[in-house]
Amino acid sequence: MPEFRLREPRPAFESGRLAEESLEPYLADLNAQQRLAVRHGIGNANASDAPIGAALLVIAGAGTGKTNTLACRVAHLVRNGADPQRILLLTFSRRAAQEMEQRAGIFLAQACGRRDAPPVLAWSGTFHSVGARLLREYAPRIGLHESFTILDRGDAEDLLAIVRHERGFGTTKERFPSKGTCVAIYSRAVNSGEALHDVLVRAFPRCEPWEMQLRELFEGYVAAKQSQNVLDFDDLLLYWSHMAAEPELAREIGARFDHVLVDEYQDTNRLQALILARLKPDGGGVTVVGDDAQSIYSFRAAAVRNILDFPGTFSPAARVVTLDRNYRSTAPILAASNAVIGLARERYAKNLWTDRASSQRPLLVSVPDEADQARYVAEHVLEQRENGVALRSQAVLFRSSSHSAQLELELARRDIPFVKYGGLRFLEAAHIKDALSVLRWADNPRNRMAGFRATRLVPGVGPATATRLLDALDSSNDIGASLRDFEPPPAATAQWKAFGQLVSALRASRGDWPADLERVVRWYETHLHRLYDDAAIREADLLQLQHIAATYPSRERFLTEMALDPPAATSDEAGPPGRDDDYLILSTIHSAKGQEWRSVHILNVVDGCIPSDLSTGSSEDIEEERRLLYVAMTRAKEDLHLIVPQRFFVKQQAAQGDRHVYASLTRFIPNRLRSLFEASTWPTAKPDDSGRASDAKAASVDLAARIRAQWR
Repeated sequence: MPEFRLREPRPAFESGRLAEESLEPYLADLNAQQRLAVRHGIGNANASDAPIGAALLVIAGAGTGKTNTLACRVAHLVRNGADPQRILLLTFSRRAAQEMEQRAGIFLAQACGRRDAPPVLAWSGTFHSVGARLLREYAPRIGLHESFTILDRGDAEDLLAIVRHERGFGTTKERFPSKGTCVAIYSRAVNSGEALHDVLVRAFPRCEPWEMQLRELFEGYVAAKQSQNVLDFDDLLLYWSHMAAEPELAREIGARFDHVLVDEYQDTNRLQALILARLKPDGGGVTVVGDDAQSIYSFRAAAVRNILDFPGTFSPAARVVTLDRNYRSTAPILAASNAVIGLARERYAKNLWTDRASSQRPLLVSVPDEADQARYVAEHVLEQRENGVALRSQAVLFRSSSHSAQLELELARRDIPFVKYGGLRFLEAAHIKDALSVLRWADNPRNRMAGFRATRLVPGVGPATATRLLDALDSSNDIGASLRDFEPPPAATAQWKAFGQLVSALRASRGDWPADLERVVRWYETHLHRLYDDAAIREADLLQLQHIAATYPSRERFLTEMALDPPAATSDEAGPPGRDDDYLILSTIHSAKGQEWRSVHILNVVDGCIPSDLSTGSSEDIEEERRLLYVAMTRAKEDLHLIVPQRFFVKQQAAQGDRHVYASLTRFIPNRLRSLFEASTWPTAKPDDSGRASDAKAASVDLAARIRAQWR
């Protein structure tokens, strides 16, 4: 594939009417490349080198002001006559969409000289949330009932487990894949568009012998979802893509939007790229922003080829504008990062640059083992703190969550507070799922997963009773009557009436939001102390849930967004530990994308960890591991440490038992790049008064090494 290079903007862009326009506050603060992207297709801004109707691809390197550029483009479109109700903005999190809207509003207020709130985008959000809105609207025309509910990942796993049990796959002599693995296989096949066989061979080779059974399982899973009027996370894209494959519907939906803007396009999967191409076949009004060098989510079926092949997707070919001025990192950090990604097999050509000069190169720190790695990080973090760098401005990044185990022990020993991303997701907490199950069941009585969980909250109701009630409901549409007529076990009689009244009230409620959730929480709190020992912590989560609910206009929108884009973690797993208002950040590299810190430590920069020995099965896998290291390095503003343990302690190896294995520096930093780093070794022997290394210290180190060697 040819490398794409940015054309220099012609002098006309800096003279006449456009020069005056560039003096406006929201354009004056942009650099020339950002302005080129913002103005594309508006007025005569593209007369120099791009057809009027061409799509736009913005290759936005790390720290180059991507969010500001996209938000400013939204504002510039509206200022130049675009109807904000006809702009579709697609992001990968609800928070990103909200931030984009807020920034666009600020730019638009500046452009229009207004202090009041600018027009709000009616269509902005994640692919999945926008898909859910469209599916509800078009449900009668595509064979769906508009009251469908959305299963979160946990509920999808539970439903698939029921089907797995019904088909007898849980009683096979050989271990059948777990429900979590089965859902992962199903999701990968749906989002990648690959045949099940190919998915198994490439990503789940252990499960390949079960291909026939998995086909049967997934067929039953789809049938169960359809009979219960539920969709899972993947269905929202699958149904939307099939809807967009119908020419009449595709034209109708595409005509609703004059402009479609997509953030983080390198993270899209095949279904998302298909949806975009089907809504806007000629690319008119399409803007996508992303960075192929930061495509690191193939395990979610993200396809880097979507962004690499984007220019040729449409006719005329998309215009490519590259943002390469970095506002985050110092020049030495960028030089090293550019060199690492510069060895990639295929990429858009860009060389990030900055005017932030520094003499401090990234450190390549060699340490004896993982224990010394943990001590080095802890000591350097404290040293930085003494020099005025708050703990929250420092981060420790790692390829796998397990890589931080030794460090977490060391931080706890030294009483250094930290937060690790990510913890238990909000909707995975049992008490949150309990409360939401009542709402979901009231919304959709055919949702057996929600009904099974909700009814079992009543004391005295077990699995058999819950199943008996749900079977009775299958032949009745009147959930209120069914609950009144149902005869619960004697142990449940006292509480059954209150539960039935609650569900009936929720079914009858129209527009009484968020009072509906308050009603559920009041009922549920009477059972919380019976169900959980740590009820006080869980009550705080329920209060937070009510605060979140108040930000949504309806129950349906709330339940949809909670399933698609839940808050990151529960109150007992996230936020400052104890009463400390300063804390160190620990994060996987995947969770760190989009973040930045003054000081960054990267653990285990060795082959086997980066790249992971589980992700070297193909050249594509290895290239993504290279991008992971690049993403980690470009999170640092001023101080970057790549730590290289010389050996690891490996437990319970089948042939050789517990032992030490020796490691080598990651293949992504070959010898020819070493000059871009400052090499150091830690710990170093401290000199005595004569300036020579202390003989006693050296002897004690040697003795400790010999003692450890006895147990190898």
